Amino acid sequence: MKVLVTGANGMVGKNLVERLMLQDNLDIMAPTRSELNLLDQHLVTEYMQEHKPDFVFHLAAKVGGIQANINEPVEFLVENTMMNTHVIMAAMESSVQQFINLGSSCMYPRNRDILHESDVLTGELEPTNEGYALAKLTAARLCQYITKTKGLTYKTVVPCNLYGRYDHFDAVRSHMVPAVIRKIHEAKDNKIKDVSIWGDGESRREFMYVDDLIDFMLLGMSDMQALPDIVNVGLGFDYSINEYYKIGAEVVVYNGIFTHDLEKPAGMRRKMMDVSSAHAMGWKAKTSLQDGMKYMYDYYLNEVVNA
Repeated sequence: MKVLVTGANGMVGKNLVERLMLQDNLDIMAPTRSELNLLDQHLVTEYMQEHKPDFVFHLAAKVGGIQANINEPVEFLVENTMMNTHVIMAAMESSVQQFINLGSSCMYPRNRDILHESDVLTGELEPTNEGYALAKLTAARLCQYITKTKGLTYKTVVPCNLYGRYDHFDAVRSHMVPAVIRKIHEAKDNKIKDVSIWGDGESRREFMYVDDLIDFMLLGMSDMQALPDIVNVGLGFDYSINEYYKIGAEVVVYNGIFTHDLEKPAGMRRKMMDVSSAHAMGWKAKTSLQDGMKYMYDYYLNEVVNA
């Protein structure tokens, strides 16, 4: 079975390829950006027709933080729409039978505490990353249309916030969990007695260890017909920002205190996935936050601090 993974150099992509490589019956194709420019429609079509994959995991995307999305809305909308459309249409035209598209929770309307799959396109999007969200929505809808009318099986998996091996720890690109680990480690290393948390720390976030997403994607791959057109994958529960820092301090063995900078923004108070559809398939996230942050700290020490 030939499997194509786009975006194989990202955090999800690297972890997925490693797991796929453990299976003897798969021929894995994971072209880098220099090997296949997804913004070039001709190259994507040519690649798909030459290699004829049986299954595609489409993970590639132009990604960035809030400021990057605000500064470059044109690029985030256009480049992601082009990549998604080129890959999905080339797969369809090459009769790729099965396709998993990676969505994003930003596809959902803003200011919803709980995100249900049925909420897609029922409200205003978050303005700060609207361009990226629109591209993700278009890809999800295109996959639905193809599944409905072309006799192919194209589904969209929407993960909650993720962390794991191959994540970024630098101040510019890091997501919350690796940022918390880095901040606490540096405070301990430099004998700083307090760490500042933006806002009151009571906002709640749902972060899942990336291996649990990979488990679900492989389950979906084994039974594509059981996958809904759009399916949320997450914990189904969340933690406060303060709890992430508390567990981070336990993992790093940091004995300082935490202060709150109430002048800084705290972000949305809550945004959590309804994962009942994923649970109905027999899947459930199995990595506890304590274990996940321990894995992340070990990775940070071995691959970043002592690399």
